[in-house]
Amino acid sequence: MPISARRSHRLWRTFAGAATAALLAVLVAPGAAQAAPAARVSQPVYSYGNAIRESVWVDTRVDGDDDGRTDRVAVDIVRPREPAAQGRKIPVIMDASPYYSCCGRGNESQLKTYDANGDVVQMPLYYDNYFVPRGYAFVAVDLAGTNRSDGCVDVGGRSDVQSAKAVVDWLNGRAKGYTTRTGGERAGAGWTNGRTGMIGKSYDGTIANGVAATGVEGLKTIVPISAISSWYDYYFQQGAPLYDSGPEWLSDYVESPEARARCAAVQKRLVDEAPRSGDWTSLWQERDYVKDAHKVKASVFVAHGMQDLNVRAKHFGQWWDALARHGVERKIWLSQTGHVDPFDYRRDAWVTTLHRWFDHELLGYDNGIDREPMADIERTPDHWSTDRVWPARTAAPTTLRPGTGTAPGVGTLGLKAGRGTETFTDDPALSETDWAARTDAPTPGKAGFISRPLGKDLRLSGSSKVTVTATPTTASAHLSAVLVDLGPATVRDYAGAGEGITTLTDRSCYGPSTAGDSSCYLTTRAATEDVNSTVFSRGWADLGTYANPDKGRPLTPGKAYTLTLQLAASDHVVPKGHRLALIVAGTDKDLIDPPSTRPTLTVDLSRTVARVPVVGGARAFAAATAGSHRATPHATGADGVSPYRQARPVPGGSTG
Repeated sequence: MPISARRSHRLWRTFAGAATAALLAVLVAPGAAQAAPAARVSQPVYSYGNAIRESVWVDTRVDGDDDGRTDRVAVDIVRPREPAAQGRKIPVIMDASPYYSCCGRGNESQLKTYDANGDVVQMPLYYDNYFVPRGYAFVAVDLAGTNRSDGCVDVGGRSDVQSAKAVVDWLNGRAKGYTTRTGGERAGAGWTNGRTGMIGKSYDGTIANGVAATGVEGLKTIVPISAISSWYDYYFQQGAPLYDSGPEWLSDYVESPEARARCAAVQKRLVDEAPRSGDWTSLWQERDYVKDAHKVKASVFVAHGMQDLNVRAKHFGQWWDALARHGVERKIWLSQTGHVDPFDYRRDAWVTTLHRWFDHELLGYDNGIDREPMADIERTPDHWSTDRVWPARTAAPTTLRPGTGTAPGVGTLGLKAGRGTETFTDDPALSETDWAARTDAPTPGKAGFISRPLGKDLRLSGSSKVTVTATPTTASAHLSAVLVDLGPATVRDYAGAGEGITTLTDRSCYGPSTAGDSSCYLTTRAATEDVNSTVFSRGWADLGTYANPDKGRPLTPGKAYTLTLQLAASDHVVPKGHRLALIVAGTDKDLIDPPSTRPTLTVDLSRTVARVPVVGGARAFAAATAGSHRATPHATGADGVSPYRQARPVPGGSTG
């Protein structure tokens, strides 16, 4: 049993033993016979239509808008009426978001709505409909500067994180709440036991990561979906800009009109301390949650699309690895989608798993979920496998080396050291899919290196690194490195409009509805494409960060520089008959911005290596590429995934 699982088992055996009687009482309908001790699933025994709906404003103890008083954030609550009437206290599921009034949540971009008294009528998503009847409260927090809250949006900084942390403190009796935004009448949270779980997609899940990284007491679990772990890595990677704007644009996009008028100083800081050079500053230090993983006390259930080109896969990889180093109890789902919630690609299984997770973490049920396989991984559209731990136990860093081939720009990839050089010229008009489609062909815009056809399946599980030694012809240069599966496959169209899903016209329901809040959501199916090549891991860097990853510097044309690119985490099986390829190139169109010049780069193959996490290590790679195997013929009519549509950087908003 993994360390985290052992720790969890001891914790929950103790907790469940102490609380069994009370929990069973909470989860049985009034007047019903007491449930058998074997019951391990909370039941919908409370009235959703008669639930208490209320709003509270919690003091964050931060004066983000510098108006001389500390900010209050709006907290909308839906909770079952019966437990409070009977003197029983319940746990909380919380989603803290900047999107409740500007952009919407979920596949249907739902907003909060209110009645004439200002009480919430519609809560976006299904969390309240499904979990309130099962004995949970649902709490939706407007981050500072958004919707009905004071303060300013600071894009993952102290104000954002404190917006939600203060609510956890209030739920545990450590912060002040008020019945109005400006009044003095206090509001308490005596109806809850303080046990809180945070959930949310993208920006919302990012805030959950940030709050967990404070180590706040009372936060028992987080479920970050497609979430950011370090805001620098949302806007840059190793000095290379990923978008043509910075956090000030996002702040302006999500803030309420009144906040926008009073938050000029915060906006200025987001510009001044986030230079487009890609240099690391104190602003990024404050917004790096990975460094504080040692403070995390909550369990973590991660869900992420391995082909997410908005909140890219590096985010879950570095967060997961940091949590693992500190023994945090954790679970993970990895899909082949882009920026998509599991509710919209594996709905029934997701709701069932999430239900069991919250029952375990917040109600203390010993339902066995902590002893089940840690990872669910989508292998082909709608086909999943499970792993006891992730990355795979037998995955080992394996050094693969590029070598020259029979044509310029088309080399070999194997275990033996290569010699010679390959040269390419940065072409900002080409993307990784363009490179991959012509891996076998001599092209001036990339250098490709290809393994022999595989005689056995080859699995890569975890994060890769590519060290490149390159000589530029200009004073600035960007590098991209991608791993490619060469061979025919059917994949989710992760770069299309639905990022791997198609939304249908029928609906499925999760919990009771009211006139103003439906629990029924449009169903989806996988959007797929036939391809001849699949990019499954990628990384970028500014070559000017060769000496210091925190600060770039001009290059000397004609001088060789060595730099290691960090590639995104992934879990991919290259099937028998396919080939594994490494491509090194310049600007990856629509995924990084081009440098100020258009360099030609000469790659020294003797000083260039890829370290990839091969299951079975070098021995498995050698066995898979031994002998004389024939490559699987390309499928006909393979159009490939849609061209990626780069939009303004909005993690999880209506355009994200």
